[in-house]
Amino acid sequence: MQHDVIQVYLATVGQVDAAQPGIAELILDADLVVQLVLLVLVGMSVACWVIILNKYSALRKAQAQSELFLAAFWKARRLDQVYEQIERYQGSPVAQVFRAGYVELTKLTSTEASGGGDGDAAIHLGGEDNLARALRRTMSKERRGMERLTTFLATTGSTAPFIGLFGTVWGILRAFQKIGATGQATVATVGPDIAHALIATAVGLAAAIPAVMAYNFFNSRIRVVVGEMDDFSDDFLNIVKRHFRGR
Repeated sequence: MQHDVIQVYLATVGQVDAAQPGIAELILDADLVVQLVLLVLVGMSVACWVIILNKYSALRKAQAQSELFLAAFWKARRLDQVYEQIERYQGSPVAQVFRAGYVELTKLTSTEASGGGDGDAAIHLGGEDNLARALRRTMSKERRGMERLTTFLATTGSTAPFIGLFGTVWGILRAFQKIGATGQATVATVGPDIAHALIATAVGLAAAIPAVMAYNFFNSRIRVVVGEMDDFSDDFLNIVKRHFRGR
């Protein structure tokens, strides 16, 4: 007798599980508006992950190559020796700052030499300003490059929950419409629309949370690299001033 009861119970549970639709079935059965909301959120999430992977790889390479470049720079005795090896550090923003500074410095010394003076003569005040501007301009360019597309992560993090909330509100609205039309507030009547609404909320959060975390993480890494560029720029200017003013 007990064995028969267990079999009946298991059969009933199996019928209930078979009758419950899966996530894919719920999405395909959803209203067109909810499907569009989910499509937008999935697209934003995929784009965010592509940006996250590419940006992580680029920033990791930038920091690693900047460390290698700084080590090579401080070991070298001449600036031209460093410049000859600059192609090894294409991914380093600090190396690009040095490249810009060295090129500008070469222009200044060449101009003085062509004017009849010594190419190693002291750099005048206007030349120092030009050199500083070249360094700042390259620093701004490198920073913009590192920050490119990170604003999309911030946009996704701030808007995706609200887009999901719109899908949630729409699903609940559909559920109330069915209650008004049928006069029945049963789970079978409103359950699918409530499920669609919850799926929209979940997808919105799934898109927003990684985007916000990645945005904050990348901002912290970018600040580190920008700090390295600032420090190197100051050091480079000091080296130039000591070297050329002392000759």
